[in-house]
Amino acid sequence: MKQNAYKEAGVDIEAGAALVERIKPAIAKTKRPGVMGGIGGFGAFFDVKEAGYEDPVLVSATDGVGTKLKIAIDTGKHDTVGIDLVAMCVNDLIVQGAEPLFFLDYFASGKLDVDTAAQVVEGIAQGCAESGCALIGGETAEMPGMYADGEYDLAGFCVGAVERDQMLTGESIEAGDTVLGLASSGLHSNGYSLVRKIMSSTQGYSYDSPAPFSKDGKTFADVFLTPTRLYVRSVLSVLKENSSLIKGLANITGGGLIENIPRILPKGLGVALDAQNWPLPGQFKWLREAGDLDPVDMARTLNCGIGMTVICTAENKEALIEQLQKSGETVFEIGHVIEESSQSVQIEHTQDAWLS
Repeated sequence: MKQNAYKEAGVDIEAGAALVERIKPAIAKTKRPGVMGGIGGFGAFFDVKEAGYEDPVLVSATDGVGTKLKIAIDTGKHDTVGIDLVAMCVNDLIVQGAEPLFFLDYFASGKLDVDTAAQVVEGIAQGCAESGCALIGGETAEMPGMYADGEYDLAGFCVGAVERDQMLTGESIEAGDTVLGLASSGLHSNGYSLVRKIMSSTQGYSYDSPAPFSKDGKTFADVFLTPTRLYVRSVLSVLKENSSLIKGLANITGGGLIENIPRILPKGLGVALDAQNWPLPGQFKWLREAGDLDPVDMARTLNCGIGMTVICTAENKEALIEQLQKSGETVFEIGHVIEESSQSVQIEHTQDAWLS
């Protein structure tokens, strides 16, 4: 009888087993109260009561990294996209007041490269550890014919919890409230199809080229692969100390400032932002110029330097700014809530702030 038929078909079970053994130390560093058992079973148990909750509501999120993966694959730099994967999920949980509890990942490729997969999963573990979230399971799928050699895809799944009386819904937001912006670490994980198109059509540059907007000689790859900022610990510290300071949070992902902020606004309200109130980072300026981007289109596609918005009363803004800064965030007062039937986001002074 023929042996190793599955391996000859392109699936290497031994490589998968080798990956599991290699990533176990990284996964162990993410263990937190509530985790029951280790990886390797058909499912993973988590005790929410052991995590310290009395009347918890579970909150779930799932996301990917998008075409940012293409830059990682093209440049051979795989150690940060795992952090992106975690951030894209846990930042969605925190805006609802939820603490991320556990995370699962899905890694798919045509042929499993253990070194590449290990770098990715170690990045996932790092993101989980920085978010206080346990990496309790995952799936490594090897599918010959589905992906080209060297390519892979990622998906992440996260579950968090919030006490029932502390859920953030945005329902108390009203006209006159202040909108604060927390600085992003860069592009985060959105708009990369546009970024790649601009790079491919701009002569004289490659991902290995020094980025003209970088003050410390970083390449385009270094800048564009900067991982998404994790806002979990800083925001949770505020919510646990004084949850009444924050009325609403919006994670600025796909859709940019214009599409994401309205998701937390009650009907009849909009937001007026002033682009002069925060600096547009160099990479966004370069993309605007190289791609001849309209400011409104930019704000609908990219985060434009603001990775998270926080809405509070005008009376609470100083205390909130101080607390967020103590937690390591760079905070800007970027606008205010207005009465607006279409729940739109109006951005003033983009001509002066972004086109000059």
